[in-house]
Amino acid sequence: MLREVIEGEALAWMATHSPPPNAAIVTSLPDVIEVPLALDDWRDWFIAAVRTVIEWLPKESVAIFYQSDIRHEGHWVDKGYLVMRGAEACGAHVLWHTIVCRKPAGTLSQGRATYSHMIAVSRSPRAPRKPRADVLPDAGAMTWTRAMGVNAARAACAYLKEETDTKVVIDPFCGHGTVLAAANELELSAIGVDLSKSRCERARKLTL
Repeated sequence: MLREVIEGEALAWMATHSPPPNAAIVTSLPDVIEVPLALDDWRDWFIAAVRTVIEWLPKESVAIFYQSDIRHEGHWVDKGYLVMRGAEACGAHVLWHTIVCRKPAGTLSQGRATYSHMIAVSRSPRAPRKPRADVLPDAGAMTWTRAMGVNAARAACAYLKEETDTKVVIDPFCGHGTVLAAANELELSAIGVDLSKSRCERARKLTL
């Protein structure tokens, strides 16, 4: 079991590296405020990035996207829809779509949605081995403001361990490393990539 964290740009790293055997991806792509693009250009970038992530993996592998809808300059941005657009563009199959509650139901919000989409896709259809909950009632503790909740990260990695041949979980936008720590907790190896040196340092050390 290993954890490797690389400081670098995710898509550039993927362009120069092949996925290791039995790899899967669990990740959250950056918001529009994190990418120096206008909203329409960011939408196009996001859809293309989803497609890149899916196509980088072997056909039988699984990619899980964790994305929270946002409001931006008066626009509601449904990132679950954008993930679906990217998946459709490369002929991938949606294996499941879970709504993850970041706040209790009924919580009022004027900015980021109080829920997230967790969407698993693969270019090979895969029948589930057991039923799954459509709603995860508590995302769990967050290691920073844009983090994937600990409960959600554990649920994503547990699915990969129980229902796929995954041995290595990759998060190309790893932030503080919640996904990496959840993977290691389940005795899966993990690889993370992030542009920020400080986030990489935290991702190397994080335990749950």
